[in-house]
Amino acid sequence: MSNPIKVLIQGTGFAGQGHAEAFRYAGADVVGIVGRTPSVVESVAKELSIPYFSTDWQQALKDCKPDIVSIATPGGAHETPIIQAIEFGCHVFSDKPLSTTGNSAKKLYELAKEKGVKTAFASSFRYMPHVIHAKRLVEKGMIGEPLEVECISHFNLERDIPFGWSHRKEDGGGRLNNNFTHKLSIVTSIVGEEILSMMGEVRDDLGKAPIVEGVHNFKKRRDFIPSDINDPTLKWGESNVEWSYTVLAQLKSELAAKPVSVLFKHGGLQPRFTDDHIVVYGSKSAIFIKGHYASGPLYYYDENNQWTELPLPQDIIDNTPEGEGDTERNWRYLIRELVNDVKGETVSPYQTFKEGAQYQQLIDLIRRNDNWVDVSQL
Repeated sequence: MSNPIKVLIQGTGFAGQGHAEAFRYAGADVVGIVGRTPSVVESVAKELSIPYFSTDWQQALKDCKPDIVSIATPGGAHETPIIQAIEFGCHVFSDKPLSTTGNSAKKLYELAKEKGVKTAFASSFRYMPHVIHAKRLVEKGMIGEPLEVECISHFNLERDIPFGWSHRKEDGGGRLNNNFTHKLSIVTSIVGEEILSMMGEVRDDLGKAPIVEGVHNFKKRRDFIPSDINDPTLKWGESNVEWSYTVLAQLKSELAAKPVSVLFKHGGLQPRFTDDHIVVYGSKSAIFIKGHYASGPLYYYDENNQWTELPLPQDIIDNTPEGEGDTERNWRYLIRELVNDVKGETVSPYQTFKEGAQYQQLIDLIRRNDNWVDVSQL
């Protein structure tokens, strides 16, 4: 394509604004934005210098005629606009989760495949620089055969964050949708993309959250925590989704004779005892990355049986997009791949609705919590 790629954004919050900047970074033309509230979408459009704004998604598709649409609303609002965009012939970038159930996510993937449009699914923390470095080290055989992976994170989230979509399964909330998707993407990137088996358990260890008006930007929701949580006039909403999970998985690796065993352990409300981390253990050595999403640094277990910090290779640094934070940089990385693919350029494989549908079906399986064996009689 000789003309700039035209993009229409759905969603005016943190994700919508971040997607818009990411598409501009990739050289695309953000021609319009759609939101639910007229005053908000107009304000965001003016702030971001987006020429067209609307509350009517279907009309915006007709008016803007975008090449790509970007879906940046909570997961419960994804299915219908994605279907409409695909039917209109648009390529689609969707934030996670793709949908709220495995069946609906699978339907979106199959429709996109049928219509021949390109899709991208934003479980994008696989683009963290230290993840890319770890993948390279594993491929070079630095740890021998990969044997197991350990992902440990405890977020110690404030229990009184205002009630919203993240508390509701029907809106795409829960830690599996908004944490596990990234972790799974990181591990498959390093070890191998084929998931062989999985089981897990979840806990809603929150229960309820205060209902507070005026929360628009997800990233700023902490600013709205009530100063007096015991105020008798406060209203409360009930959580119906997990805040903690434990998942076991087996992945196929081309570098290993046997399946690689993976532990994902996340406590959304629990305090950290030590650093969150991701560790890849092999037959000869191991790689340790600090941070729940592999923010770094990266350490290698060397021939002297000591953990040695390895600096990032310069080419990885040079290929990392600019951005205010990890989330924004990773959006920019994936969106750059999608835009270049739509232009007809050669790009590395990236996650699409195929993975988005697979992840949602896996989340459904984990949430069933039906893998326990009653041993009380033993």
